[in-house]
Amino acid sequence: MIAPHRSNRRKQRTQDGRKLRRYRRRWKIERLFAWLGHFRRLVVRYERHSVNYLGFVQLGCIILLLRHYL
Repeated sequence: MIAPHRSNRRKQRTQDGRKLRRYRRRWKIERLFAWLGHFRRLVVRYERHSVNYLGFVQLGCIILLLRHYL
């Protein structure tokens, strides 16, 4: 987790003062992998060939998009 700086911290600052913009984008990616984890075929990789596995990953993404927009 990328946590914001605590104001009462005794050690030196670990961050350079910029806003944590990366966390928002990272959260989206983390949620995508969590949602794809609900598909058993993607969690347990049954496919021997990477092309077949990539096809099922794309199918899982399509299903997630259809659930979201319909």
